[in-house]
Amino acid sequence: MTYNKQDLIDLLGSEALQRGEFTLASGKKASYYLDCRRITLHPKGAGLVAAGMLAEIQASGPLPAAVGGMAIGADPITAAIVTVAGQQDLPLKGFMVRKEPKGHGMGKQVEGPVEPGQEVVIVEDVITSGGSALKAVEAAEAFGLKVREVIGIIDRLAGGEAAFAARGLKLKTLTTIRDFGIEPE
Repeated sequence: MTYNKQDLIDLLGSEALQRGEFTLASGKKASYYLDCRRITLHPKGAGLVAAGMLAEIQASGPLPAAVGGMAIGADPITAAIVTVAGQQDLPLKGFMVRKEPKGHGMGKQVEGPVEPGQEVVIVEDVITSGGSALKAVEAAEAFGLKVREVIGIIDRLAGGEAAFAARGLKLKTLTTIRDFGIEPE
């Protein structure tokens, strides 16, 4: 699938954007909610997100060893990206970060075919304050991975970019709330 930003915006607007009163994962109150799982688990949406993020990854330099992020939100994004990469014969792997290390087996927090020292990109659906993706960054770095950047589907323009910059990381997103005529709250 070829990435088309307007197609993604249209799909987000019709499938993911909801108006009302919501409490976000960051604890902030909002007058709208973006349920990006309705996009990342949608046949067209998954393809658009994967194609867009893969293009952003490739535009940033050499292909990293892997992409991944915080379970559960980043899991379908990761799976879609590695599938599209595989269709293009690109050796891009995926990984996932558990909220807590597993309490049994090998006790891992970072799962997947990655090794310490490898360069990775963190993926996320919605960026608000950046807290969830920063937890993924911290766990990946504790495992020994080198995080190059963070890529999200949509930026709520609520401080996430500054939070990543403070860690020396660049944030890229496929869209922002301004693409929907919404200003930061």
